[in-house]
Amino acid sequence: MAPKKQVEEKKILLGRPGNNLKSGIVGLANVGKSTFFQAITRCPLGNPANYPFATIDPEEARVIVPSPRLDTLYDIYKPKAKVPAHITVYDIAGLTKGASAGEGLGNAFLSHIRAVDAIYQVVRCFDDAEIIHIEGDVNPTRDLEIISNELRLKDIEFATKHLEGVEKITKRGGQSLEVKQKKDEAILVRKIIDLLENGQRVANQTWTSKEVEIINTMQLLTAKTSIYLINLSERDYIRRKNKHLKAIKEWVDTYSPGDVIIPFSVSLEERLSHMETDEEREEELKNIGAVSALPKIIVTMREKLDLISYFTGGPSEVREWTIRRGTKAPQAAGVIHNDLMNTFILANVTKFEDLVELGDEATVKAQGKVAQKGKDYVVEDGDIMYFRSGAGKN
Repeated sequence: MAPKKQVEEKKILLGRPGNNLKSGIVGLANVGKSTFFQAITRCPLGNPANYPFATIDPEEARVIVPSPRLDTLYDIYKPKAKVPAHITVYDIAGLTKGASAGEGLGNAFLSHIRAVDAIYQVVRCFDDAEIIHIEGDVNPTRDLEIISNELRLKDIEFATKHLEGVEKITKRGGQSLEVKQKKDEAILVRKIIDLLENGQRVANQTWTSKEVEIINTMQLLTAKTSIYLINLSERDYIRRKNKHLKAIKEWVDTYSPGDVIIPFSVSLEERLSHMETDEEREEELKNIGAVSALPKIIVTMREKLDLISYFTGGPSEVREWTIRRGTKAPQAAGVIHNDLMNTFILANVTKFEDLVELGDEATVKAQGKVAQKGKDYVVEDGDIMYFRSGAGKN
């Protein structure tokens, strides 16, 4: 008999991101975080300046998720409004060596990181005598090590305090379910402390669904999905070369395996953001032989968090909603309103491709392409959905 084909188990992701995805921009001081924030959000918030701690309280702004599918639906439905998906981006102040011990307002900065779903970590790879580096010179792997160490040290502190609370219950003894659960939790937390002390991040490990439930309650900094944004000079970005890139990849492969590295140029993105029209930006990019990295930076974060979209459409508006892959129909309805989840009856589901091919809802219905789905239906990326509920909310 031929051996059974092994089914690869899908890694269970940490966190609970959804329609209100929050991502924080982190890094050392003067690496381009605030300028990147201004470029990606196209707004004048943030405080780019040539000295540490120019940003103290985090600025925030919404970033629209590029969506050709939403644009297509807008053309089909011709509604009054188009509501895209978005990411809320926070410009978090620069970390410094010793932040985990409170240096440089570190405790406040680390608490801001704790509040987001994911991290854009900006790493400086450009030389500029006019922009000081807080560590004296440009050395990306050293900077990566500093940020990694500060986040890990703070997580060790968080996990140790968590363990103390768990052990208070286990020391009661007895055979109650709570004591048994807390004993298992203590084993997990000790495992987390051990891997942190050995230079690893929580997010890059494989965890069971029960372990994920516990880790999510701990709000660990190294449990956040991270994307490493490598800030190059405009010249290096256009020619796709930089002397530090190989060493950065080796560091990420060792200490943050599986995480994404995206080279970009803050100086280029800033210059493009000051142009008045998309046509001007496209013409400039064509002239220099480059593409903006911002759409990739936005979309990749959603992909890393295993987020997908479903759509609602009608004469009033078309809207894109964000859910995690594997979400069932009632929970997807709950993204719109809790009442829709609690009183869910069924969902009418149209596939995006069918609507595009047939041209309008009437033809889709006439051809029997609208499916009625119940509570166990797992929503697929691109579904166009209309929910029916017992409360009369549709």
